[in-house]
Amino acid sequence: GRRIVLANGCFDILHVGHVRYLEGARKEGDILVVGVNADAGVRCLKGMNRPILDENARALLVAALRAVDYVLVFPEPNVESLLELLRPDVHAKGTDYTEATVPERATAERLGIRVAIVGDPKLHSTRDLLDSIRKAPHA
Repeated sequence: GRRIVLANGCFDILHVGHVRYLEGARKEGDILVVGVNADAGVRCLKGMNRPILDENARALLVAALRAVDYVLVFPEPNVESLLELLRPDVHAKGTDYTEATVPERATAERLGIRVAIVGDPKLHSTRDLLDSIRKAPHA
Protein backbone atom coordinates (compact mmCIF):
# COMPACT_ATOMS: atom_id res chain seq x y z
CA GLY A 1 0.00 0.00 0.00
CA ARG A 2 3.02 2.33 -0.02
CA ARG A 3 3.60 4.52 -3.06
CA ILE A 4 6.97 4.12 -4.77
CA VAL A 5 8.59 7.01 -6.63
CA LEU A 6 11.42 6.67 -9.13
CA ALA A 7 13.68 9.66 -9.79
CA ASN A 8 16.90 9.69 -11.78
CA GLY A 9 19.85 11.78 -12.85
CA CYS A 10 23.61 12.12 -13.20
CA PHE A 11 24.17 13.93 -9.87
CA ASP A 12 27.75 14.61 -10.95
CA ILE A 13 28.49 17.24 -8.32
CA LEU A 14 25.67 17.34 -5.82
CA HIS A 15 24.14 20.80 -5.48
CA VAL A 16 21.05 22.44 -4.00
CA GLY A 17 18.99 21.85 -7.15
CA HIS A 18 19.54 18.10 -6.83
CA VAL A 19 18.50 18.15 -3.17
CA ARG A 20 15.32 20.10 -3.94
CA TYR A 21 14.50 17.78 -6.85
CA LEU A 22 14.85 14.68 -4.68
CA GLU A 23 12.92 16.23 -1.79
CA GLY A 24 10.14 17.11 -4.25
CA ALA A 25 10.19 13.57 -5.61
CA ARG A 26 9.91 12.13 -2.11
CA LYS A 27 6.77 14.20 -1.46
CA GLU A 28 5.08 12.30 -4.29
CA GLY A 29 5.15 8.99 -2.41
CA ASP A 30 6.38 6.92 0.50
CA ILE A 31 9.53 5.29 -0.88
CA LEU A 32 12.03 7.08 -3.12
CA VAL A 33 14.23 5.03 -5.43
CA VAL A 34 16.88 7.00 -7.32
CA GLY A 35 18.58 5.81 -10.48
CA VAL A 36 22.06 7.27 -10.97
CA ASN A 37 23.45 7.28 -14.51
CA ALA A 38 26.51 5.06 -14.96
CA ASP A 39 29.78 6.77 -15.91
CA ALA A 40 29.47 5.87 -19.60
CA GLY A 41 25.96 7.32 -19.70
CA VAL A 42 27.13 10.58 -18.13
CA ARG A 43 29.87 10.87 -20.77
CA CYS A 44 27.26 10.44 -23.51
CA LEU A 45 24.97 13.05 -21.95
CA LYS A 46 27.48 15.61 -20.66
CA GLY A 47 30.70 15.15 -22.66
CA MET A 48 34.04 13.41 -22.39
CA ASN A 49 35.24 15.47 -19.39
CA ARG A 50 32.41 14.17 -17.26
CA PRO A 51 31.61 12.72 -14.83
CA ILE A 52 33.76 14.51 -12.27
CA LEU A 53 32.88 11.88 -9.63
CA ASP A 54 32.61 8.20 -10.50
CA GLU A 55 29.30 6.36 -10.36
CA ASN A 56 29.99 4.76 -6.97
CA ALA A 57 30.81 8.12 -5.34
CA ARG A 58 27.74 9.74 -6.90
CA ALA A 59 25.50 6.89 -5.74
CA LEU A 60 26.92 7.10 -2.21
CA LEU A 61 26.30 10.86 -2.02
CA VAL A 62 22.72 10.50 -3.25
CA ALA A 63 22.10 7.62 -0.82
CA ALA A 64 23.22 9.85 2.07
CA LEU A 65 20.35 12.28 1.49
CA ARG A 66 17.48 12.02 3.97
CA ALA A 67 14.81 11.94 1.23
CA VAL A 68 16.32 8.90 -0.52
CA ASP A 69 15.52 5.29 0.40
CA TYR A 70 17.26 3.29 -2.33
CA VAL A 71 19.85 4.05 -5.02
CA LEU A 72 20.94 2.06 -8.02
CA VAL A 73 23.30 2.75 -10.91
CA PHE A 74 21.86 2.14 -14.37
CA PRO A 75 23.75 1.85 -17.68
CA GLU A 76 20.93 2.63 -20.13
CA PRO A 77 20.45 6.10 -21.66
CA ASN A 78 17.08 6.50 -19.89
CA VAL A 79 15.07 4.72 -17.19
CA GLU A 80 12.50 2.91 -19.34
CA SER A 81 13.87 -0.48 -18.26
CA LEU A 82 13.75 0.60 -14.59
CA LEU A 83 10.12 1.64 -15.00
CA GLU A 84 9.40 -1.80 -16.47
CA LEU A 85 11.28 -3.59 -13.69
CA LEU A 86 10.22 -1.56 -10.64
CA ARG A 87 6.72 -0.48 -11.74
CA PRO A 88 6.72 2.58 -9.42
CA ASP A 89 3.56 4.55 -8.82
CA VAL A 90 5.25 7.82 -9.81
CA HIS A 91 8.10 8.75 -12.15
CA ALA A 92 9.55 12.07 -10.96
CA LYS A 93 11.49 14.37 -13.29
CA GLY A 94 13.03 17.79 -12.69
CA THR A 95 11.70 21.12 -13.85
CA ASP A 96 13.97 21.10 -16.91
CA TYR A 97 11.28 18.76 -18.32
CA THR A 98 7.60 19.12 -19.01
CA GLU A 99 5.23 16.17 -19.01
CA ALA A 100 5.42 16.25 -22.83
CA THR A 101 9.25 16.13 -22.95
CA VAL A 102 9.90 13.33 -20.44
CA PRO A 103 11.83 10.72 -22.49
CA GLU A 104 10.09 7.81 -20.75
CA ARG A 105 6.59 9.31 -21.02
CA ALA A 106 5.20 6.64 -23.38
CA THR A 107 6.50 3.80 -21.22
CA ALA A 108 5.09 5.41 -18.07
CA GLU A 109 1.69 5.89 -19.75
CA ARG A 110 1.62 2.28 -20.96
CA LEU A 111 2.41 1.01 -17.45
CA GLY A 112 -0.02 3.37 -15.69
CA ILE A 113 2.77 5.27 -13.94
CA ARG A 114 2.03 8.90 -13.14
CA VAL A 115 4.70 11.40 -14.25
CA ALA A 116 5.38 14.26 -11.81
CA ILE A 117 7.52 17.32 -12.50
CA VAL A 118 9.15 18.27 -9.19
CA GLY A 119 11.80 20.50 -7.67
CA ASP A 120 12.59 24.16 -7.92
CA PRO A 121 13.05 26.07 -11.18
CA LYS A 122 16.17 24.99 -13.05
CA LEU A 123 18.38 27.78 -11.69
CA HIS A 124 21.21 25.46 -10.64
CA SER A 125 23.40 23.24 -12.76
CA THR A 126 26.62 21.30 -12.35
CA ARG A 127 27.92 22.99 -15.52
CA ASP A 128 27.39 26.46 -13.97
CA LEU A 129 28.94 25.33 -10.69
CA LEU A 130 32.03 24.03 -12.50
CA ASP A 131 32.30 27.26 -14.50
CA SER A 132 32.21 29.39 -11.35
CA ILE A 133 34.87 27.19 -9.71
CA ARG A 134 37.11 27.54 -12.78
CA LYS A 135 36.66 31.33 -12.83
CA ALA A 136 37.19 31.85 -9.10
CA PRO A 137 40.45 33.50 -8.08
CA HIS A 138 42.82 30.97 -6.56
CA ALA A 139 45.07 31.98 -3.67
